Order: sequence, then C-alpha cells, then structure tokens
Amino acid sequence: MAQSAQFTVPVDTVVARMRALDETLPERDGLAVFNRVYLTVTEEFDRRLDAGVFPDRRAAQTLDVRFAERYLTVAEEGRAPACWRPLLRFRRHPGVRPLQFALAGINAHIGHDLALAVVDSCRTLGCEPADLEDEFDRVGDLLVSLEERIREELMPGPDLLQIADPLTHLLGSWSLERAREATWAAARALWALRGIPDLAEEFGDRLDAAVGLAGRMLLTPLRA
Repeated sequence: MAQSAQFTVPVDTVVARMRALDETLPERDGLAVFNRVYLTVTEEFDRRLDAGVFPDRRAAQTLDVRFAERYLTVAEEGRAPACWRPLLRFRRHPGVRPLQFALAGINAHIGHDLALAVVDSCRTLGCEPADLEDEFDRVGDLLVSLEERIREELMPGPDLLQIADPLTHLLGSWSLERAREATWAAARALWALRGIPDLAEEFGDRLDAAVGLAGRMLLTPLRA
C-alpha cells in the first residue's frame, strides 16, 4: 500500500476529545448517550491497536481517526449532515429511550460517516479501498462485538423481551451487520465516482438522506 511515511494519527487525542465531551454534556442528553458508547469503542480500538491486532497499524489508525473526526465535527461544532439531524433534534425528548439514542448515533456514524472516512483515508494514504478492506472488517468486527453489550447495558428492563413492546420492533428493524455491508458498497461507489464530482456529490447526498430517514425511525418516541 502506498503511504505517507510522515503521517501520524493521534488516537489518544480523539479519546481525549470524547472524554471532554462526556464531562460537558448532560448525562441524559441523547448525544451524550452515543458519545459514551463511542468512547468505549474507541478506547477498545486503542487497546487492540497496541496489542497488535491490526497488521497495518498506520492504515488502521488513519481510518479510525478519519472516522472519529466526522462525529467530532458534529458534536463539537454543531455542523451536522442530514443523517445526524434527527438525533440532534430529539436528543432531549423524554419519550426516546437511551438505547434508541445509541443506535441512532451508530446508524448515522456507520451508515454515512464510515463510507466517507474510507474515502478520506484512501486519499490520505494514497491507496484504494481494497487496500483498507482488512482494517474496515476488523473495525466492523469490533463494533459488532460491542453492539450486544451496548444493548444489554441500555436495555430498559424485562419488558424488552415482550413482543408487544414497541422497542422490540424498532430493534428488529435495524441491523449493524447490514449497515456495515451497505457502507462498504457505498465507500467503493464514492471512490469510483471521485473523478465525477457532481455525481459523487449527488450520491453522497442521497446516502446522507437515506441514513437520516432510518435514524428518524429509530428515534420514534415510545412514551409522552
């Protein structure tokens, strides 16, 4: 893989920024819920990176930080693409449960931001998406492994197991694994379209809108 030998990715800086957000955001704020989840994921990524789980350390770091920077732009600066707007709009709604906030954030970040982060990383490293597929898969495996723990920690209680609970239906309507597969296809398409800026922008806008629609569905208030 062609890489810039001088490029260093500060994962610790990303972690520090997320911790700062955790200290400033109200505990029940919807963005705070997602931030705590994402902080856990990023800290675990950092541990696995140090343990040598990622064969190409530079590529993994680059993808992780380019990915995180897109969320941090939303959280720190309030510049939100369509996929993040439902979460920002409903972040204080009393009828939305913490698990919904977490999944809506994951939906926006995986469904939209990760595809753009792959393209960002390819430009930084001077490579093709295929060169990052292993890192993409390993990051995805980490997210999938943590999803069940996230669901368990944020479950509202035994009623989650009841078929009549509306949250049960919402949880069944979205899959991290399917989102991850769609994101890889989107990243490859965006890279293939990079020489046709107008078409690439249109594709990106439609991806953003579609992910935002799914996020709005996940944030359906379940109580007044």
